[in-house]
Amino acid sequence: MPTSTVLLCCVVLIQLFAGQTDARSSSPWQTLSGDAPLVIARGGFSGLFPDSSLNAYSFAVQTSVPGSALWCDVQLTKDGAGICFPDLKLNKASTVEYVYPNRQKSYPVNGVSTQGWFTIDFSLSDLSNVYLLRGILSRTEKFDGIYPILTVEYVTTQIKPESFWLNVQHDAFYEQQNLSMSNFLISASRIVSINYISSPEVNFFTKIAGRLGRNGPIFVFQFLRKEDIEPTTNRTYGSILSNLTFVKTFASGILVPKSYILPLDDKQYLVPPPPKSLVQDAHEAGLQVYVSGFANDIDIAHDYSSDPVSEYLSFVDNGNFSVDGVLSDFPLTASSSIDCFSHLGENAIKQVEFLVISKNGASGDYPGCTDLAYDKAIKDGADVIDCSVQMSSDGIPFCSRSIDLSNSTMISQTPFAQRSTLVPEISSNGGIYTFSLTWAEIRNLTPAIGNPYRSYTMFRNPNKKNSGKLILLSEFLNLANNSTLLSGVLISVENAVYLREKQGLDVVKAVLDTLTETGYGNGTTKTKVMIQSTNSSVLVEFKKQSKYEAVYKVDEKISDISDSAIEDIKKFANTVVIGKESVFSLLDSFITRQTNVVEKLQKSKLPVYVELFQNEFVSQPYDFFSDPTVEINSYILGAGINGTITEFPFTAARYRRNRCLGEKQTPLYMAPVQPGFLLHAVYAKPPAQAPNPDFTDDDVIEPPLPPVTAKSPTSAPGDSFTNAQAPRPSGQTRLTLSLRFSVFASLLLLWISSPLCS
Repeated sequence: MPTSTVLLCCVVLIQLFAGQTDARSSSPWQTLSGDAPLVIARGGFSGLFPDSSLNAYSFAVQTSVPGSALWCDVQLTKDGAGICFPDLKLNKASTVEYVYPNRQKSYPVNGVSTQGWFTIDFSLSDLSNVYLLRGILSRTEKFDGIYPILTVEYVTTQIKPESFWLNVQHDAFYEQQNLSMSNFLISASRIVSINYISSPEVNFFTKIAGRLGRNGPIFVFQFLRKEDIEPTTNRTYGSILSNLTFVKTFASGILVPKSYILPLDDKQYLVPPPPKSLVQDAHEAGLQVYVSGFANDIDIAHDYSSDPVSEYLSFVDNGNFSVDGVLSDFPLTASSSIDCFSHLGENAIKQVEFLVISKNGASGDYPGCTDLAYDKAIKDGADVIDCSVQMSSDGIPFCSRSIDLSNSTMISQTPFAQRSTLVPEISSNGGIYTFSLTWAEIRNLTPAIGNPYRSYTMFRNPNKKNSGKLILLSEFLNLANNSTLLSGVLISVENAVYLREKQGLDVVKAVLDTLTETGYGNGTTKTKVMIQSTNSSVLVEFKKQSKYEAVYKVDEKISDISDSAIEDIKKFANTVVIGKESVFSLLDSFITRQTNVVEKLQKSKLPVYVELFQNEFVSQPYDFFSDPTVEINSYILGAGINGTITEFPFTAARYRRNRCLGEKQTPLYMAPVQPGFLLHAVYAKPPAQAPNPDFTDDDVIEPPLPPVTAKSPTSAPGDSFTNAQAPRPSGQTRLTLSLRFSVFASLLLLWISSPLCS
């Protein structure tokens, strides 16, 4: 070859290599190729629909980022057909044991005797009347028994995924049963486009190497638990991991569980990572790294505050590496994490405006109303922090998420537990109330984090469950006033009538005096002051004495609100707070419809804040896919609310900056859910449901606050209830009480007119 030709070839190769290097160095992604990580939908959208069902695959394609891959765990039937099913044993996720109750068998699987209904004992025809079930019992059962088992060919020809990933779990087992997975794949590849093939068995790759053509699928070696034995080499997966150059001889990538990269300790907290990660080692060996185990509703480290987007970002956008792909049961969340929330930076521009209001500070991460909860709420991007004002027996206002200290502190484990008493005006259960202790006694109590989903064995941040300290209202106000990040404070006032009449405590005066003493004047500081209450009389009283913004809270679920009620609210309030179910009505944890409450209030110039937003998946209807960001998006973009009241301010504040909201056409993974969409997939005709009540002016109007009654020195909390008339209930509970009285009156008339009485 002439020298000039050789030189020209060298120059071209150098330029091509340089071009690839420049492309990768200019990419924000630290993947092996410099491309965005691949979203792999495990069995389709298996977090909602049964794994490998038609709807799971179709929904995954519709709601995932372009180029995402559909994952199929391929199994073989008795007659050699390839089906997409998540396990060797059909009984794990299908109705097979009900259809064929007597066809259970036992086989050695990787040397272990295993019982079940195996795919190899059924022909494709046998499976025509077997239907899919959910694999994780915490997920909805409403889609069970609806969808048939699909063949590999059907998925590719009918769904037409952009990328198709076949996972071969048990090649050696099938070979022992005289079935050849490699022959099936070679045959299928003639009519099916296969982009990726993965397997946890080394020998499978040596058998199939070179048999699928030069432009065949990418081979990915799947690692199981480090202590598990790889069946064809008898080595542990942990030992194979130590020799990535060996893996490179038969695969282009590795698929590992999350714990291989970011391990957890026994308490579900992240272990400090090593200086150099497995991802970086694999990339140096020329291997792509795919990660399995992503699901919004299970196995999320406490470090992520039950926020799946935060978990994804720790693997794809942590500043040190990016994995090359994520295997997820919820591909919509994986897609939005990668496309909408990656590489935002702290100063990313807000794409949408609404108020992020804390609920007792960042109470999802620390005990509510403590210094740590407020500090984190400010750091996490809350616009407004809140204080639920309680009163000590010596008249000191402070912040506590409950008037019952046994709900918010460890007081039940102290000698103060003997001060428990029954106060029917507040609760039908006994409590240790703030007005039973002085502030000097309260201030040293150990706070306790709230665990609203304890019944699901879900606990918040256990390492910090008793951290922080309760603070005075004055300390709360000073903290807010010294922050340059906050726009306002919200002060919640409840139980004012009881405190005035039975405890001689004027919470309204205490709040006003503290605001003045801390320099807030009368609504003249840069920090906006909002006063919230469910009692209109409280807000009327504040309005008489101040110019602070009044926030009226409707604490019951409503489906409509009358014009007269709105006009009454406007006389004393500037803003309204309603619950989430007053925006979206629910049936069986599915959204049925969107009410017109928000629209009617906003038309009357009343902004609407909604509570309570939480990150735990059990707090959300199935329509939100176990993703708190999807829920926030649906209330902001879908319902158009003006603010979120949340125990996790970081999630709401981050949502405002996601780049997908700034695009001309919002991608489907950032579109608000359509009310009733999933419900109609469950019911051809949804059953009738009892509607939430309408909110009328009778629910708004309250009598004026009573004067402060001096408390008797010898009276104990709740003693006076037996012999004195209870205070008038709030308007929002008057309807229930009036019904009880009318029923009682009817029974009394019947008794009077009965022969027994005469």
